[in-house]
Amino acid sequence: MSQRIVPKQLEVQLIEAASKRILLLDGAMGTMIQEYKFEEADYRGERFAEWHSDVKGNNDLLVLSQPQIIYDIHCAYLEAGADIIETNTFNATSISMADYNMQGLAKEINVEATKLARKAADKFTGQTPDKPRFVAGVLGPTSRTASISPDVNDPAKRNITFDELVEAYIESTHGLIEGGADLIMVETIFDTLNAKAAVFAIQTVFDQLGYKLPIMISGTITDASGRTLSGQTAEAFYYSMNHVEPFSFGLNCALGPDLLRQYVDEISQIAECFVSAHPNAGLPNEFGEYDMQSDEMAAHIKEWAEAGLLNIVGGCCGSTPKHIAALADAVKDYAPRKIVKREVKMRLSGLEPFVH
Repeated sequence: MSQRIVPKQLEVQLIEAASKRILLLDGAMGTMIQEYKFEEADYRGERFAEWHSDVKGNNDLLVLSQPQIIYDIHCAYLEAGADIIETNTFNATSISMADYNMQGLAKEINVEATKLARKAADKFTGQTPDKPRFVAGVLGPTSRTASISPDVNDPAKRNITFDELVEAYIESTHGLIEGGADLIMVETIFDTLNAKAAVFAIQTVFDQLGYKLPIMISGTITDASGRTLSGQTAEAFYYSMNHVEPFSFGLNCALGPDLLRQYVDEISQIAECFVSAHPNAGLPNEFGEYDMQSDEMAAHIKEWAEAGLLNIVGGCCGSTPKHIAALADAVKDYAPRKIVKREVKMRLSGLEPFVH
């Protein structure tokens, strides 16, 4: 196993890697899990055989009940060329785990999920020391939203508070870091207030620990309106979260690369950090399946790379190791996007930065 590096060295290593080439994220975890066609007993495993409620569909639980499968999926993405793999923790908060009466397992799931990803990343880093692999500890949006009413007849109704979100995200963040995450990724953000709770929690944990890890932020444009579910454009979403000074900022899920491109371009023009994107493999068909093949997805992403839009790219729903391998081949000859600093952008727009 490779030796863990301290956070500051890690950040330098990440920045150097992302400055030299377009980095590859992994693809969909859920899509890969679906290929195993697990039934209730498979999700339960031995430990949860007598659990008092159904757990089928709780993909995060598989890090405890089917750890070898999750490890194998991580390895498949690393073999395909991924530089950064995401932990299987999209719903591993006490809030989302409550849907299965498993809220008490949230931290353990985060710890064990990260250990599995860490083991896989370290294995491949050991094989190619000149190409280190990184683990992104994932914080998903949760199954509740702080900005939007769950009742169309009561617009003021909320089923979660900011403080409740913060508490849950603090617990999960501690688990991700304890398990060995290199970065923290807040992804599939459709409600900016949820995201603000997540980054507040992350920074609280950093203060408690006395050190920081790089933060990746990835939002979701939900439809052709070009807005998140809570109503922000891609540009507005970026500016509302830029105070975090993230390692990377980008978009994922909901749309395929053809429809997502204009919004990635929008962020690429303004982001004072690295830009990431992991689109779906197209839009779901009438059976909820994703039909965009790896070569078609790669053709879109190659054009993105040629246009200088990207620093980090991967796949979301419907993508597989085959897709990631195709993306790796598509971007390998293109330089990563150059970050435009704020002072430069202001001069380009005819404004001058305020000098104190």
